[in-house]
Amino acid sequence: MMNDMISMFIDNELSIDDKIEFVEKMHYDKAFKEESVELLNQERVIRSEVVDHVPPVKLKVSKGFFSSLFAPLLRPVGLVASSAVAGALIMLFFSMPSQVRTAVPHRFVIYRPDVIRAEITGSFTEWKKIPMKRTGSTGYWEITLNLPQGEHRFTYILEGQERFADPTVPTRERDDFGGENSIILVES
Repeated sequence: MMNDMISMFIDNELSIDDKIEFVEKMHYDKAFKEESVELLNQERVIRSEVVDHVPPVKLKVSKGFFSSLFAPLLRPVGLVASSAVAGALIMLFFSMPSQVRTAVPHRFVIYRPDVIRAEITGSFTEWKKIPMKRTGSTGYWEITLNLPQGEHRFTYILEGQERFADPTVPTRERDDFGGENSIILVES
């Protein structure tokens, strides 16, 4: 509830009475104030220029005399140990009762005043496009979806074709089509 009120304040969607209530709540509630400032800083990131490319990092690894001598001997030991750990994890996984995954509401917001259509697609929609709702004339698009707990990949689709990774989510991966997917972890 606090996130929605803060987001509506940032997006200029509150009435004057709601804005007064927001400012009074911020004055008396330190946690609310801190969350508001955090989301305003995130908004600054959204409106800043998006980094399209991160340069690769090359690490120099030097091989010493002992590591080059003993590496061939340690590989079989590592293989046996990792196989034992994998087997133990598989047995543990199948012997534990499965927990019921509850859905958690998650709000997706992007600032793109230059488009007339925005959609979201991801692992939680089985990669089907879901239309987002424009919030007034502010340039923001939003949708709230109930997501199961766990890791999810998603991207925004602008104008029906342009893929757009979420600029507020730093964790990304390249997809098979040359674009990027944002990765989020949903917890209760």
